[in-house]
Amino acid sequence: MRFNLQSGTWRITKFMEDDNDETDHFTGFNFTFAANGALIASDGTDTFEGTWSITDSDSSDDDSNDDDLDFNINFNLTNDFEELNEDWHFISRTANKIELIHISGGDGGTDLLTFEKN
Repeated sequence: MRFNLQSGTWRITKFMEDDNDETDHFTGFNFTFAANGALIASDGTDTFEGTWSITDSDSSDDDSNDDDLDFNINFNLTNDFEELNEDWHFISRTANKIELIHISGGDGGTDLLTFEKN
C-alpha cells in the first residue's frame, strides 16, 4: 500500500532503543515531512528542523521485505532527536502507520521506530 508522508502530520507512537522504551521523549511532537526533504518536529513550544529521504540501499544486511528501501532521518542536534538519526529499514507501512527498524553495525543493538498519522 502506498503512503504519503507529505500529507498531514505524524507522531511517534513507539521508539525503542535496544530494550529501552524512550517513546515519551517525543510525546506531544508532531512531525511534518515536506516534499523538499525538510523534516520539522514541533510540540507548539519547541521546534526542531531536520531532513528526511527514502533511498534504495540494495544492501544484503536488510531484514526488511520492502525492496531494500531505507528511511533516512537526520536532525543536526545534540538532544533526544539525534537518536532518530539513522538509515531505518521498513518493517511495514500503510497510509496511517510506518514501522521501522535499525540494527546497529557496532553492537548489534536493535532500535524500533513507529510513526502514526494524526
